[in-house]
Amino acid sequence: MKLLPSLLISAILGSSANLIAQQTMTGDKKAKPATKADTPAKKNATPNDGAGTDAIKEKKPHLLAAMEVKIGRESGEILFELFPKDAPGTVENFRANVESGYYNGLAVHRAVKDYLVQTGDSASRDDKARETWGLTQERTIPGEFKRPHIVGAVAMARRGDNVNPDRKSDGSQFYFVLGNMSALDGKYTVFGEVVTGMPSLKKISRSVTDSNDCPVVRIEIKKVKIVEQSGPLVTTSTTSSGKHKTTFKPDALKGPFERFIDRIW
Repeated sequence: MKLLPSLLISAILGSSANLIAQQTMTGDKKAKPATKADTPAKKNATPNDGAGTDAIKEKKPHLLAAMEVKIGRESGEILFELFPKDAPGTVENFRANVESGYYNGLAVHRAVKDYLVQTGDSASRDDKARETWGLTQERTIPGEFKRPHIVGAVAMARRGDNVNPDRKSDGSQFYFVLGNMSALDGKYTVFGEVVTGMPSLKKISRSVTDSNDCPVVRIEIKKVKIVEQSGPLVTTSTTSSGKHKTTFKPDALKGPFERFIDRIW
């Protein structure tokens, strides 16, 4: 699998007590992220263009997470907006994880074609511990169930209701929604939405995987950073040739070369 070269990078379990994304429902592998049971059958879902509706409409500063992912020699960037208003505790916890460097070096441990990509398990730092990837739970945080599982949503994983009746979120594992997961609304905490990087996420979801939906070739998070962006996340400009160009990536996240390319184009 190759990640889009134009993106700076980009971005899952087994028993009844496993975390959300690794488990799926009996008879349907594309179900609830938490257990292999109780998961809705995958339905056709039309992915958006990677730009969240809220991200386009709101004019106040946006809180963004930029994640650089690497697979082989390819790399790309997944940019997603965080929603502290709807999930304050979850966003605060995620931000603390990012600032501590917790996610750096972790692998994508679950990928289901055009449905889900999950990461955030500390055990995935060690390739020799591959059989335990997705099963680690160091701590939990309260659930916050306000936002829906639209395509492009970013949500926290958790253990199933049978061992987690309070539906507390895992303290680090999270997943990207790529298909119809509306059956999880009100059950799992959605705290973000992808702004750019959906093509890369879909490519990751189509990776060759083992029997536990874990990518055979390691897909690793190189780094994650949190930034604030004022103004729209989606802008349209006119080039010297009169063509219209849409830019999704905030200037705050662009390097010198990217800004140079913007100027000459």
